[in-house]
Amino acid sequence: MDKVLVSACLVGRPVRYDGRAKTVDDALLDRWRAEGRLVVHCPEVAGGLPVPRPPAEIEPGATAADVLDGGARILTPDGDDVTAYFVAGARAALAFARERGATVAVLKESSPSCGLHEVYDGTFTGHKRVGRGVTAHLLAGNGVAVFNEHGLAAADARLRGAGDGRAQERTTS
Repeated sequence: MDKVLVSACLVGRPVRYDGRAKTVDDALLDRWRAEGRLVVHCPEVAGGLPVPRPPAEIEPGATAADVLDGGARILTPDGDDVTAYFVAGARAALAFARERGATVAVLKESSPSCGLHEVYDGTFTGHKRVGRGVTAHLLAGNGVAVFNEHGLAAADARLRGAGDGRAQERTTS
């Protein structure tokens, strides 16, 4: 049975930088939990960051690919470089997904780890820009179908189709 890697904060675990959760109450998550499909993971905690922790953003103008290639950093508002934790967390998420048989991931939008369509712009002003977080980028680039918390129905459709022998896409919206 294909599994769903899900951001721990979305299922009520207080692992976000501010020590809180961003719980999503949805029948699909409940069904996946009952079916034993959920694989709960926080890449930032897995990468070694504490809870709570300072917020962090990808440098202005840089992408998740730049971070993973070593050409850009993820910084806190004080300028502390926390890139290594985010990269380690992304790699841990991919290893965990592979180990547990997760072919689909549902991640928290806007996070420098988990953002799928947008991330904060690196200025710590609350502004967002188009782009992916490092975990979302790494998973999508390695054959995991990635969705955000607003795409649960699409994730479920993909999950139901994944067992049919259909070709796996590298990225999804």
